[in-house]
Amino acid sequence: MTAQDIQAKALQRIRADVRAMQAYHVQPAQGLLKMDTMENPYRLPAELQRKLGEHLGALEINRYPGERLEVLKQMLAEYAGAPAGSAVLLGNGSDEIITLLALATAQPCEGDRAKMLAPMPGFVMYPLSAKLQGLDFVSVDLTTDFDLDVGAMQAAIARHKPAITYIAYPNNPTATLWDEDKVQAIVDAVARTGGLVVMDEAYQPFASRSWITRMRDEPARNAHVLLMRTLSKFGLAGARLGYLIGPAAIVNEIDKVRPPYNISVLNCETAIFALEHESLYAGQAAAIRAERQPLINALRALDGVEKVWPSEANMVLLRVRDAGRAQAEMKARGVLVKNVSAMHPLLVNCLRLTVGTREENAQMLAALKESL
Repeated sequence: MTAQDIQAKALQRIRADVRAMQAYHVQPAQGLLKMDTMENPYRLPAELQRKLGEHLGALEINRYPGERLEVLKQMLAEYAGAPAGSAVLLGNGSDEIITLLALATAQPCEGDRAKMLAPMPGFVMYPLSAKLQGLDFVSVDLTTDFDLDVGAMQAAIARHKPAITYIAYPNNPTATLWDEDKVQAIVDAVARTGGLVVMDEAYQPFASRSWITRMRDEPARNAHVLLMRTLSKFGLAGARLGYLIGPAAIVNEIDKVRPPYNISVLNCETAIFALEHESLYAGQAAAIRAERQPLINALRALDGVEKVWPSEANMVLLRVRDAGRAQAEMKARGVLVKNVSAMHPLLVNCLRLTVGTREENAQMLAALKESL
């Protein structure tokens, strides 16, 4: 047999659905203004860069991670204001936590495959994780203005009895922070059927409220709710650190499927360092929030922009006449943005823009104006 024949036979051992998938694509960004992935645009001041470098350089990276992970968990619980009786699970970004949740719950229910449910359009990792871990994904459409369809959500939960229901709070890519009572109605619906609610607060630094308040104030109604966050939007996208907060009885079970040593010593110490300087990152988040509404106002004034939605995150969703053309023209002018049209029918001709610094926003606006 030839090498090609041997390789072809070996490839047949890879799942057919995996072979049919497209790999996650990250746009090359060298020399471009990167406004497509909702990163914090601010770097550490030079003095803190030096201190962090010295600290990381002195670590025993020949050793596996140890008790400092427990220090980080405690710091994260205090930072988030975790309710009494909570436990914290660490992940290599929230993406890994989504995988762990699917792994831990992928068991049949009443003879059917386990279900994962979420309103859509939403975060692409939810359906992808369900597919890879053997759960059926149930999508419930948002309204045309990207609000929750509570009745449709309740009906779907009653019918499918999902093991996991995701609520992105705020949502990606719509930047929506849904009404608390509507969200609580969905949380209550899940309680009636049995299952977990995962409140995905990846963009919490830019939102006006957090579900952690309800978890503290109404613990009985939220006893099955897990709060998932990431330090990526906090300002550590390169460090890959996500965390899950919830009742210890639940979190400790999910922790059993976590790979040992999934958080490196370098990631752990970088996160601890950042939390020790939390006020700096809070100031950066405040600066981004201050630029958000002026950006929205400027976008609404542009000819060719058909609609701009409100935002409670560090992104703005807008509709233009031809999103594909606008994205390509902006890239030609040195600015990367995200065309989300293919994600869901409700997103036709929609672009998602990162909220950056005042200078970055001005450059992005100029490129968009010339591209419409």
